[in-house]
Amino acid sequence: MPVEALSLVPKAEVPLSVRDFKSGQDVRWCPGCGDYAVLAAVQGFLPELGLARENIVFVSGIGCSSRFPYYMNTYGMHSIHGRAPAIATGLATSRRDLSVWVVTGDGDALSIGGNHLIHALRRNVNLKILLFNNRIYGLTKGQYSPTSEVGKVTKSTPMGSLDAPFNPVSLAIGAEASFVARTIDSDRAHLTDVLRQAAAHPGTALVEIYQNCNIFNDGAFDALKDRGRAEEAVIRLEHGRQIRCGADRSQGVVRDASTGELKVVAVTPENEARVLVHDAHHTNPTTAFALSRLADPDTLHRTPVGVFRSVDRPVYDALMSDQLETAVEQHGKGDLATLLTGNDTWTVETS
Repeated sequence: MPVEALSLVPKAEVPLSVRDFKSGQDVRWCPGCGDYAVLAAVQGFLPELGLARENIVFVSGIGCSSRFPYYMNTYGMHSIHGRAPAIATGLATSRRDLSVWVVTGDGDALSIGGNHLIHALRRNVNLKILLFNNRIYGLTKGQYSPTSEVGKVTKSTPMGSLDAPFNPVSLAIGAEASFVARTIDSDRAHLTDVLRQAAAHPGTALVEIYQNCNIFNDGAFDALKDRGRAEEAVIRLEHGRQIRCGADRSQGVVRDASTGELKVVAVTPENEARVLVHDAHHTNPTTAFALSRLADPDTLHRTPVGVFRSVDRPVYDALMSDQLETAVEQHGKGDLATLLTGNDTWTVETS
């Protein structure tokens, strides 16, 4: 059985508060940016973990969200574009006494950083990846991003984007991620609950956070935030409960008998038994992937939020540590100098 994700991380000697996780840096995002809400939620729940601040690390790439480490009173690194998962992998595998978090954006993670992201997910390194998705490049002033919808008019696509966007949750499930979730910046309670579950998960946990950029893509997620529309648009996934939405949970998700696809129907006494019960722990990712494809990519109608998948898989850090211990037991400690000057060397003579 896997160990608890935080079991090797030293506990704080005294209880910590929200204030203890706030750095002395002035928070500099545009007024009204959704990043403020995410920062407050993270700072608010970290004291619950009871971990020593010096054993928590935030690693970021490049983008608006990547200023995150400056505002956390923990260790951190503002790294290079798209490479945060790679740097965090090295840190997590070499220092298993650390709680390592990656903060990235849709452009940083899914464009130049795409390969680093998917390989961290498939390896199941003990990382917690917060992917801020505002469907736009904010730091560089409003170009379309890998999650922008088709036809998106921006500075770099004045006639509309031709690219089909990534679905980060689908991508993560396809990469065999062991924990995949989605939440919304303005829903503090839901965001905090998802963060708690991610923190407790052994292995890589990816949390996509729909985040509003009120300067370059304002209102991108209004359909999911407006009280009048959200009741119909949002599907809240809760493990062990039927997947329902709408007023009084009057609609439910069923599997089409002929195509096998998922669809939303009005629940009646005749079809109630067909409504799917969410199983986030199912080892087969088929239904989780189908749920990730349920939302309309343009209107976001029928968007599931919550934990799509949370399964036990061997954690890369532990596997690597065990392998190194076995190697030392069988062959003794290695000698770097001997390795560098071994038989596979050449002498180059110049005339």
